[in-house]
Amino acid sequence: MINHCRNRTNLIKLNTEYQLSIDKKVEQETFSIDELNALIIDSIQDIKGKNILKLDLRHLEDAPTDFFIICEGESTVQVKSIADNVYGRLKREADNLPNNFEGAGESRWVLVDYFNTVVHVFYPEAREFYQLEQLWSDAIITEYDNLD
Repeated sequence: MINHCRNRTNLIKLNTEYQLSIDKKVEQETFSIDELNALIIDSIQDIKGKNILKLDLRHLEDAPTDFFIICEGESTVQVKSIADNVYGRLKREADNLPNNFEGAGESRWVLVDYFNTVVHVFYPEAREFYQLEQLWSDAIITEYDNLD
């Protein structure tokens, strides 16, 4: 009987600790979509990403997500570094991991999918070939300055 009570006490303690960790995680998830997008843009600018566009797709009926953020790097090393910086900063600062991270092997087009926002980091020739901006030209487009 004493062993049963001890196990029950440990179980209650574990459940309480688990609930506290869930509450803490919910408390941390206070970033709005605009704040996450701003963090993504800042992460790209950290690594001197070029030609940054944010496409707001929310008003388009068949859009696959709410936002695309598109940029480019001048080399495959820079493309991968930009994508890695976006991943790392959102993980550290917003406790947010992507649903998908693709293309880092070749680093000609790296996609980082945060469900509501999909980040596309291109090598210039790949960006020109796929022309996502033209494909989604009905989006509300915000352009960001290149930082030198």
